[in-house]
Amino acid sequence: MQIKFQKSKRLLQSIALILGLVFGSGTAIGYQVAELPDHYYAVAEEPLELATALPVSLRRNPDTTPERQEATVRLFGIIPLKTISVTTVERTEVYPGGEPFGIRMLMAGVMVVSLDEVVGTAGICCPAESAGIEVGDVIQTVNGQTVHSNDDVHAAVSAADGQPVQITLMRDGAVCTISVTPAYSVVQRCWQTGMWVRDSTAGIGTITYYTPAENGLSYFAGLGHPVCDIDTGQQIPLASGDVIGAQVSDIRIGTPGNPGALRGTFDTSHAIGTLLSNAGSGVYGTMTDIPAQKQTVELGFRQDIHEGEAELYTTLSGNTPQRFTVEIETIRPNDSGMRNLVVHVTDPDLLSQTGGIVQGMSGSPILQDGKLIGAVTHVFVKDPTRGYGIFAEHMYAQTTAQAAIQP
Repeated sequence: MQIKFQKSKRLLQSIALILGLVFGSGTAIGYQVAELPDHYYAVAEEPLELATALPVSLRRNPDTTPERQEATVRLFGIIPLKTISVTTVERTEVYPGGEPFGIRMLMAGVMVVSLDEVVGTAGICCPAESAGIEVGDVIQTVNGQTVHSNDDVHAAVSAADGQPVQITLMRDGAVCTISVTPAYSVVQRCWQTGMWVRDSTAGIGTITYYTPAENGLSYFAGLGHPVCDIDTGQQIPLASGDVIGAQVSDIRIGTPGNPGALRGTFDTSHAIGTLLSNAGSGVYGTMTDIPAQKQTVELGFRQDIHEGEAELYTTLSGNTPQRFTVEIETIRPNDSGMRNLVVHVTDPDLLSQTGGIVQGMSGSPILQDGKLIGAVTHVFVKDPTRGYGIFAEHMYAQTTAQAAIQP
């Protein structure tokens, strides 16, 4: 009886210990569970393993669709904590980039970049501002006429001869129409609304990856963040755009409080690709030629990433990428934007030449354990040795969506 009692006592103590760990650490466990994403990508037939401080395991539930599954996160392999969705994908390989590229973008409409006063016959005013036009608005039509340039807007306003013009515009994803009554400028001797608009932009960035070519065409992704207007900070709606060759010719070294930059030259004689999308996760399009001697690497998903050493591919001179060492300091799996990773530059050569991460390096691919896991997006202004990165899976999801809608 004494032996049975001792065994029962030990069993009760073990159960109490487990319950104590669960309920006594409830706050910490709850925080860790909340930090786990609600969705993962996983290669078919491969186990889904998560890098987490919790002693958790995953068990796939029966399929709900052929491509999408559910899985249950279990503490100690027993206690269910959370149900997540899993999208099953084929093993994916891409060519890592690191090369600079130039872009020329024509906006879908014209963007209002500033509002100015008009010295008119009835006094000084800004008709556009008075009517409710705001900086960052993207004008699509004036009196029903599609506009692509400042000249188009000026022609439509002049044709109205002082009568109110109906301006259809996009603001924060919504379309609205605003009536603006132009003022006759005694200085310029024409009808004006007080709007200054921009219809195009150009710049330099870094390629993140290329897909293997099919029928002589390869998809590419770059930047890791959208192209935004330099004055308004608003994401530019893309009507059309070209990819042109670029070379890095000079570097402005970054210092705390003063971000550095890659300076480049463009080959504008011909386009080497076509822009298809300016999205929140970067720019996407097609390339007619992939740099020679490229080797494919496997696309890594968020569960493949761990804190520690990684590699950064970027170009500091000409158009040939180099490898540099960096450290993944923090993984932020639930950030839906471009700040999934905190990257610390540790390579002495890169630090001596650039000071860390500089403008123009956006899109530089990050590899870890032989897999493409992400891309650099932003530099920390106060500490140029550190910056943010985006998961490669976010960028590849946009590539897949873009390819699906192409004719």
